[in-house]
Amino acid sequence: MCEHALLCVCSPDESKRVTTGGISSGRWYAPLEIAGTYHLDGNVARDLVLSWMYIHEGERIEYIAGLPMDALAARIEATPKGTRIGIATNAKHRGEHIVLDMEATNTKLGWPLHPGAVRRGARKRLPTDVELSREEVLAALQLPPVVLLEALEASAVPDQDWRDAEAIARAMTEAKEKGGATSEIYWPDGTHVQFLKHHAPYHVRRLPNGGVLLATHPYRTLWQLWADALNLLGIRR
Repeated sequence: MCEHALLCVCSPDESKRVTTGGISSGRWYAPLEIAGTYHLDGNVARDLVLSWMYIHEGERIEYIAGLPMDALAARIEATPKGTRIGIATNAKHRGEHIVLDMEATNTKLGWPLHPGAVRRGARKRLPTDVELSREEVLAALQLPPVVLLEALEASAVPDQDWRDAEAIARAMTEAKEKGGATSEIYWPDGTHVQFLKHHAPYHVRRLPNGGVLLATHPYRTLWQLWADALNLLGIRR
C-alpha cells in the first residue's frame, strides 16, 4: 500500500520531477519513524540525516528535505560528540512524541524559533525509544550510498513468521479460486493488526529512473530495517 502510494506520487511515469518524499499518517515526520521514503538520487542516508534534524534540531522535514546532503551532514558534525537521539520504534510511540510536541508548542517557552521548525530544540526522550548516536550517523554517511543500499536490501528479508503465514494465505487463496468453501473470520482483539506491526515485510526497490524506494506496511515504520542494516555493517552493535 505505502509502496504503491509513493510510486504514484513520486515516480508515476519514471520521471525525475520529485527528488525526495515520504509517506505516513499525518505530516512528514522523521523518515526512520514512518512507513516509506523515496530518494531520486539513490542516497538513502538522507533518511538518517533528516531524522536527526527532525528529532535533535526540531526542523520540519518539508523545509529541509531538499537541502544538499553536505550541508545537513555539517549540522550533525557540529553537534557535540556523544550526542544521542531517541527513535520511536513504532507508530504508537511516534504518536506519543507528536502529542508532547504539540503540548510544548502551546506554551510561549516552547514556541518554535522559526516557521520551519516543529519545536524548539531536541525532542524529549521517552523510555520506549531506542538510541541513535551522532557517531553512528556520521559513520553511515562516510560509506558510499550503494553500500548502505545493499545492506538495506540484504536486511529486507521477511521473517519466518511472515513466510509461514504467507504460505497459508496463498494456499487459501488458491483454494478459493478453485471454488473451495469460504467463511468470514472476525478478530475483535486486533491480533492481525499486531501481527502486521511486528512482521510486515520491508521492500527496497531500485527504480528505472535511478531512484530508490523503501517501504513497509503503514502499521509499521522503517526503523527496524535501518537498525538491521546498520548492524550488518558493524555501525550499530
